[in-house]
Amino acid sequence: MIKSFFTNRIWSRLMVAVFALLVAVGFGTAVNAIHSWGPYHWARTANPFTLKLGDNVPLAWDTYLTTASSDWSLSSVLDTSVVAGGTRPKTCRPTAGRVEVCAAKYGNNGWLGLAQIWITGGEHITKGAVKLNDTYFSKPAYNTSAWKSLVMCQEVGHTFGLDHQDENFSNPNLGTCMDYTSDPDGPPSNEHPNAHDFEQLELIYAHLDSITTVSATAPSKKNGRNQSFNFELPDTTDPDELREWGRVVRRDARNRASLYERDLGRGEKVLTHVLWAE
Repeated sequence: MIKSFFTNRIWSRLMVAVFALLVAVGFGTAVNAIHSWGPYHWARTANPFTLKLGDNVPLAWDTYLTTASSDWSLSSVLDTSVVAGGTRPKTCRPTAGRVEVCAAKYGNNGWLGLAQIWITGGEHITKGAVKLNDTYFSKPAYNTSAWKSLVMCQEVGHTFGLDHQDENFSNPNLGTCMDYTSDPDGPPSNEHPNAHDFEQLELIYAHLDSITTVSATAPSKKNGRNQSFNFELPDTTDPDELREWGRVVRRDARNRASLYERDLGRGEKVLTHVLWAE
């Protein structure tokens, strides 16, 4: 059993490395083959595991959260369940062992939605947060079923460790919510996951861990006091000024910062994926 555990772990990481190499050297068949954030995943001792999604959204968003939960639960390695929210939507403070999904008017700061994951030990996700900016979703351009479906699905997908399949808004739709687009309802529609997303989840969660970070109840502690690492969002459209999110790790095809990383010390960090309004 121990041999099998390590064999599976090594094999899954070898596959990731091979696919990444193929993408780097430009093999056409490998384009979008790997779209994970890196080694980040929820630690768990068995598959499938169930991840709770805290409902901190108004009634108008409930259908989109329920649909995203049902869509992602089609995965063979994970299920999600929508549960009562554990935070205020405006602050959207994370809860250990689960994902808090929030919607509020966060202001004219340039972004439609974002996803954050908290990491310990270099790879294990301990908590996640999704924020949907109703300042923009209340405007006609984004107050549509297609846009709300895409952004909800994409940001929730990020909290599993998934990255985008494509970050060029001008490319044809790939038929997945993990694809940047200017036309989410297509055709093809980018409102739901596709088969490739589920294949990627199988790669991410191919190995098992000896510990679990899912459904934990105790938040991180420092100096004997509970710490909930969360950051106020500056009212700016300049991504380089968003220092609360840390250093810029990657930019999208329009040269806008799309991924940030902040070192929290003591082996912890937080990553923030940002989807900017057009």
